[in-house]
Amino acid sequence: MRSQSSFRQVLCVLVFLALITPTRADKPSTPRRIQEEIWALPLPLPMFAYVVRPVGDGPFPLVIMNHGVSLNPTDRSFFPLVEFREAAKWFAGRGYLVVAPVGSGYGASAIDIPERGIYGPFFSKVGKRTNPNFRSPGLAVAQADLWIIDYMTAEKRIIPKDVIVVGQSAGGWASIALSSVNPPAVKAIIIFAAGRGGRVGGKPNNNYAPDKLVETTAEFGRTSRVPMLWIYIENDTFFGPALSKRMHEAFTAAGGKAEYHLMPPFGSEGHFFIGSPDAIPLWSPLVEKFLEAQK
Repeated sequence: MRSQSSFRQVLCVLVFLALITPTRADKPSTPRRIQEEIWALPLPLPMFAYVVRPVGDGPFPLVIMNHGVSLNPTDRSFFPLVEFREAAKWFAGRGYLVVAPVGSGYGASAIDIPERGIYGPFFSKVGKRTNPNFRSPGLAVAQADLWIIDYMTAEKRIIPKDVIVVGQSAGGWASIALSSVNPPAVKAIIIFAAGRGGRVGGKPNNNYAPDKLVETTAEFGRTSRVPMLWIYIENDTFFGPALSKRMHEAFTAAGGKAEYHLMPPFGSEGHFFIGSPDAIPLWSPLVEKFLEAQK
């Protein structure tokens, strides 16, 4: 039986070798050469991940980047392997090893039966609109983050207790859930346009049980003590300003530590703000200031 390292290396070489390309980060304060790779992570639930890191052996501080969700199995099968590439490169250019896992049941991992394949179980459903379960799907993705931290620590790739988690949309919601268990290794969490149940039926600002979402946000806030930065955008039609402000108020009132910023409208749909290279000059000063305060 192959070792975990061999498992990862074989799949990387055979399946994704063409995607491994050295590159240089955009104007970091201290220029670093970085390289991009695709790894197969031998976790309790195996998954692929886009990895970008400084050239060298490390260890490095770790950034985990969580992507969003589609409830449509066909859409999930076409999910991009790499989502926040430019944002990930921005962090890597500042010395972080970035792991952006491809959620189970997405993209290449959805080649089997979407709900049942060996790499395909999908655990992000929230149930019926009348009584949705927002808590459990968030915690399920948070558990995957904990596995990644444990694996990267065991591999001696990262600096222990120097982990940052970044999430967008449902990935941001999972990052809020992760904060509620206060992992000792995680020193800060950054979310962009976080939430669940946005644009029901494809309709703008049509949310799936928003009161329940706010209530669950408060539940996470009761035990969360990890410093967080919440970034939302005015023209986000999934989680608009009124809802995101309610979520933040509920979270902090319950005891959570979160700094909230509402950015001006961006493009035609602010929900995908972090995915645009043009957004980096807008959010990076906020992120740099926030991370500096955590040192």
